[in-house]
Amino acid sequence: QLQLAESGGDLVQPGGSLRLSCAASGFTIGDYAITWFRQAPGKDRMSVLCISRSGMTTNYADSVKGRFTISRDNDENTVYLQMDSLRPEDTAVYYCATPPGYYCSPLVRDYDYWGQGTQVTVSS
Repeated sequence: QLQLAESGGDLVQPGGSLRLSCAASGFTIGDYAITWFRQAPGKDRMSVLCISRSGMTTNYADSVKGRFTISRDNDENTVYLQMDSLRPEDTAVYYCATPPGYYCSPLVRDYDYWGQGTQVTVSS
């Protein structure tokens, strides 16, 4: 069974950094596209960054350009989200997900497998 588990969320000050982890089990993460999403309270779940099978990355959120990076460690079967220069508006539950296909997509409906999420809070 395909399973994803996020970790690394925390309370941080504006300007701080966090690295989130998305650990895969039941499949080889390098054989799939993985996308990070985030969802603030009362708001829609929004795509942030995706990494493809080839390691190419796609950014879906202009507000995180130059601040967030996605990467993959195939030996650890884990995808990471490095978040720098954090802002209060980055506060959200962060999820990783994978679609059935072998491509990146920003659409929630394309994803069948989700982790439980990890809370990131950036306090002013």
